[in-house]
Amino acid sequence: QAELGLNEHHQNEVINYMRFARSKRGLRLKTVDSCFQDLKDSRLVEETFTVDEVTDMLDGLQTVVHSEVESELINTAYTNVLLLRQLFSQAEKWYLKLQTDISELENRELLEQVAEFEKSEFKSSSKKPSADLIKPKLAPLNEGGSELLNKEIARLQEENEKLKNRLKTIETQATSALDEKVKLEKSLKDLQMIQGDQKANVNQDITELENKVAALKCQFEKTLNDSTANQKSLEENLVTTKHDLLKVQDQLSTAEKELEKKFQQTAAYRNMKEILMKKNEQIKELRKKLSKYVVLC
Repeated sequence: QAELGLNEHHQNEVINYMRFARSKRGLRLKTVDSCFQDLKDSRLVEETFTVDEVTDMLDGLQTVVHSEVESELINTAYTNVLLLRQLFSQAEKWYLKLQTDISELENRELLEQVAEFEKSEFKSSSKKPSADLIKPKLAPLNEGGSELLNKEIARLQEENEKLKNRLKTIETQATSALDEKVKLEKSLKDLQMIQGDQKANVNQDITELENKVAALKCQFEKTLNDSTANQKSLEENLVTTKHDLLKVQDQLSTAEKELEKKFQQTAAYRNMKEILMKKNEQIKELRKKLSKYVVLC
């Protein structure tokens, strides 16, 4: 079986979309075929036609077919936009920015790979979609997960702001101490010019000031190291939280599959399936009768 390089879940999503596109394409082709059939039934009632009559019939057919094809192309483009909108909306909930490469849409090798994948998945027109592809999905945890991550991010941002404010305070204190040192050095020089005998006392003041500056510097470095450690710990906690959330989502998906499997094994499901088959047979009979009635009319 051809693969697209995606995980099982995303590949199933692609198959669902391809099944939708095939059904729309089939309906549009039937519409085009009906245009030709209508022309045969309504206009081709004589043995011979003039050139003008043939030209008129072909022009009318061209107009109808052109309108049908244009409508389908426009609808396909709008459908693809809605599909991209769903993907981008989910990505924005996780603060992701997706990018597309339009040039890859005309890559013949990739297009042939998709065509081969489609052939392998829909090799029989009567192939029924698997239960995993058509089963109803439980509501995802996107909203709850996003809310949890938003709260964690807000808490981390608040903690970072507090650390930044504390660092600013320490920087202000260090700057003030340096300014004070400069002023004291200037005063020292003035005192040395006036009182040379007070040199020892001034040196002691300078030593005390230097010790004070050194102590403030050590405190600043310690605070900075603590801030770095706290930031690393908060990032690790965030990663752990994300892993736990993904684990819960995986468990929910597994439980959903088991629930669907149990439902398909119930008598109610089998009865419903038998009723649907009977209804389909009745619809086929009614269509046959209707077709006979239309022919008679």
